[in-house]
Amino acid sequence: MDFNVKKLASDAGVFFTRAVQFTEEKLGHSEKTELDAHFENLLARADTTKNWTEKILRQTEVLLQPNPSTRVEEFLYEKLDRKVPSRITNGELLAQYMTEAAGEFGPGTPYGMTLLKVGETEKRLGGAERDFIHSSSINFLTPLRNFLEGDWRTISKERRILENRRLDLDACKARLKKAKAAEAKAAALPDFQETRPRNYVLSASASALWSDEVDKAEHELRVAQTEFDRQGEVTRLLLEGISSTHVNHLRCLHEFVEAQATYYAQCYQYMVDLQKQLGSSRGEIFPATLVVNSDSTSPLSTPASAATIPVAPTAASAPGTVVESSLSPSDLRPPASGTRKARVLYDYDASDSSELALKSDELITVYSLPGMDPDWLVGERGNQKGKVPVTYLELLS
Repeated sequence: MDFNVKKLASDAGVFFTRAVQFTEEKLGHSEKTELDAHFENLLARADTTKNWTEKILRQTEVLLQPNPSTRVEEFLYEKLDRKVPSRITNGELLAQYMTEAAGEFGPGTPYGMTLLKVGETEKRLGGAERDFIHSSSINFLTPLRNFLEGDWRTISKERRILENRRLDLDACKARLKKAKAAEAKAAALPDFQETRPRNYVLSASASALWSDEVDKAEHELRVAQTEFDRQGEVTRLLLEGISSTHVNHLRCLHEFVEAQATYYAQCYQYMVDLQKQLGSSRGEIFPATLVVNSDSTSPLSTPASAATIPVAPTAASAPGTVVESSLSPSDLRPPASGTRKARVLYDYDASDSSELALKSDELITVYSLPGMDPDWLVGERGNQKGKVPVTYLELLS
């Protein structure tokens, strides 16, 4: 290894000079070359971009992978330039457990069949989550990370060089100022007395030396000024490129939103399909209960449809059977006890005369009858009665 003592000493001298200049500026003992307002705005804008990009990147990583240990592991794989191993998602793991449980309980039993259906949906949800994470990582996280590890490092490097050039320029200015002051002092004190010719010669020699020092300082100042201006232009061009970075990040943000919207739409559709499957099987498993139609037009509304209220069997009915009858609301009688107040959460339009239409935020009296589906209650509002869905109510104590 080459070891250049002269270069090491020179670099140490430059570092010491810059440190002295920086300290004097902080203490207010030395003048500082100020950048123009536009350049300062570019610097502030770049710093803001970097800070918020870091925060958005970190929080998006937390959103996509909440487990901190897994994030650290993925970070290490990335730094080692190795492929991250494929992992099973939480939804897929839950689907695996449900499928295994269904095998233990019996896939032909009602519980086992339901576990299989829910497990299959959870598996599809897990696959959708995997696709969303992969798409977001490529289209959103990678561009942000490339900016911080690429463009921003280049900008930071050039800014440090510019700061060093500014310190060198200010040091040259201070050196020239001192040289001119010494030259003026030497020129103001010559001894023209003939009795002291030796002092006059010494004074004239000192004045010439300081004049040479001034010329040298002026040359160094011109060189430092040229280097500072050149580096300032390079840094300015990089800082102005932040606008292009914003445009690129805006495009990536749109792609992230599209991926997120697609993911949630898939999840919603999967759950609607599952509700339909469970609704159809519910009638087979619980034939004496209310059959709910799972068609829905809004993700905020719970699907409900007209239903029949089971009543006690009559004499003409076979023993042990439940007769479904479309009773009118006036035939419903509240139990002796068990009524309570409920606040309506959403508007509900009655599908037939056996149901009670609801308005958001109104208070009604509700109660349950023996044999009714647990998803429904009987509601009363004045002289009006009818069935109401439980999911539209907030039961009050």
